[in-house]
Amino acid sequence: MSVRMWCLRHAESENVTAGIAGAVPWSPLTERGRRQAAETARVLGGEPITRIYSSTALRAQQAAAVIASRQCLDVVAMADLVEVGIGEYEGTTDPAVRKQTAEVLRAWIIEHDLEQRVANGESGREVFARMAAAFRQIASAHRGETVAVVGHVASLTVTVARLCALGSRVWGTPLPPAEPFLVEWDGRTWHCPSWPM
Repeated sequence: MSVRMWCLRHAESENVTAGIAGAVPWSPLTERGRRQAAETARVLGGEPITRIYSSTALRAQQAAAVIASRQCLDVVAMADLVEVGIGEYEGTTDPAVRKQTAEVLRAWIIEHDLEQRVANGESGREVFARMAAAFRQIASAHRGETVAVVGHVASLTVTVARLCALGSRVWGTPLPPAEPFLVEWDGRTWHCPSWPM
């Protein structure tokens, strides 16, 4: 049986506006981010969502809670949905590290080189393995249902690109904050009908 997953990057958060690199699990949403999450809740209001899954990062959980409150749904936090870890550079505002992070993500998506990593952080292979496992776990628990998944820009991008064979088409179009896009599992393969622009 098929599973429909409305995936989205969390809404605007303080780490993004401050230019802080890494998974940054403690960073909250901005006020604008709360408004974005409320708009996402409105957009998804007509969907028959049975559960919302979220990264354990504060900003993702806050966005998920806003969306869940509209439909009185439970939010399940999953550690495997977190953003890419960049090791010793976690939390830096150094533009050189942000540039290196973008280059590593490009290597994962364009060159399919999943061994690259930032400093002693996660490799693309590690990120994809944990994220794909989370997607499979969610799909197996919700056959014939619709769920929402609130995650992060880099980990969602590399995972959906690989699962759905989108390849380099996703490069240059980073996921906008709080904009849901559909990922479907038909029991054999994953599909992403439209990547958000």
